[in-house]
Amino acid sequence: MIFGSAAFGLFHVALSFVGIAAGFAVLAGLLRGDRPDGWTHAFLVTTAATSVTGFLFPFNGFTPGIGTGVVATLVLIPTLLAFYRFDLEGRWQRTYVIGAVISLYLNTFVLVVQSFLKFPQLRELAPSGNEPPFAIVQGLVLIFFVYAGYRAVKRSRPVTA
Repeated sequence: MIFGSAAFGLFHVALSFVGIAAGFAVLAGLLRGDRPDGWTHAFLVTTAATSVTGFLFPFNGFTPGIGTGVVATLVLIPTLLAFYRFDLEGRWQRTYVIGAVISLYLNTFVLVVQSFLKFPQLRELAPSGNEPPFAIVQGLVLIFFVYAGYRAVKRSRPVTA
């Protein structure tokens, strides 16, 4: 089955990496107070595709990955509407900024989880995923995104019609 193949897994991971890279470019623009056009399409499309392809793997019961995918999808819906339907007008600017930052955080959260699972050096530090090194890294990632999100919202300027 193609959805369980290694090639499909690599495609899913590649989408995720492109989404994260584009997301950090978008975040840099948001922190400068720029209108997020350039990298935004790549970020939104690959992030949405990452969520969708995550649901196409063989289903073996509800997992934290599925839960994260559900949350990511629910966050993306108003984010996509804010950007593509409402053109960031008025309050939709803030909706977009918050949604984009949360979406990037969720992708980065999963990147950290997968890094601790896949890299032997990290796995040694946190074999069950609940040891202090894992918690410290995830805590630092969360603090970074809360701060960056706060700064991005403060610097965003609503588009007026």
